[in-house]
Amino acid sequence: MFIRSFKAVEDAGDFISISHGKSRALRVILKGDGLGFSLSEARCGAGNASKLWYKNHWEANYVRAGKGSLVSIRTGQSWPLEPGILYCVGPNDPHSVVNTDDPLRIVSVFNPPIEGNETHDEDGAYPPTGIVPAGHAGMFVRTQDEARDAGNFMATEDGMVTSVRMLTASDKLGFSLNRVRLKASRQQDLWYKHHWEANLVLEGILDVTDRANGQLHSLQAGDVYCVGPEDRHHLSARSDVELISIFNPPLSGQEKHDEDGSYPPTGPVPPGPG
Repeated sequence: MFIRSFKAVEDAGDFISISHGKSRALRVILKGDGLGFSLSEARCGAGNASKLWYKNHWEANYVRAGKGSLVSIRTGQSWPLEPGILYCVGPNDPHSVVNTDDPLRIVSVFNPPIEGNETHDEDGAYPPTGIVPAGHAGMFVRTQDEARDAGNFMATEDGMVTSVRMLTASDKLGFSLNRVRLKASRQQDLWYKHHWEANLVLEGILDVTDRANGQLHSLQAGDVYCVGPEDRHHLSARSDVELISIFNPPLSGQEKHDEDGSYPPTGPVPPGPG
């Protein structure tokens, strides 16, 4: 288990300038962490328009705050962006992200994972960092309602935990992404024997206890905890909590926890930190 924090990166001033100075990125999980994806957050200034084209990656983007629009440069199609929207872009997708009055905060997951110091070139791309997953034929946008309607929704019998599986193995991005809600006072023992999982706290206060050593981590918005096959752990929600959970190997979308708090195997397990 290891813990990272967007707030710690921000407090240290470790921003990376991207989009030719129009935006800044905070990066907390990188290629060297061995999870098979990277995790960062882009802060996009109000009123800006960034032209991007990830020729060498697939990128999944969860809008955390702000409003704007996503435009396909190839087709001209436009989608509104607001909190809770997920959009995914790959090698065939030159696109533009346009802000309105509010700054956008976008959580970004890259596969292959980025190394940490990348900034956009003239085309709005990052240099190659590995093998590009198959992905879709082109960019796509997904809402939580659409994921629910597709049957990719799970809830515990008591209704204390709900999980919307917004990206699944069938999307072929090399990771899956869930939007998870835990109600206050919910407690749960988990042990992902067959996966690595990174969890970003969006709202609330969550206590995570490492069963190996008894260490308790009290996490708030912007904190990230990562667990793998060796990490029995206990969750205790001190308030209503909202999370983004990213799994590698990706989930199919229908998994339920077994007696140990695990999911069944879904593919090769990444090595994790060295």
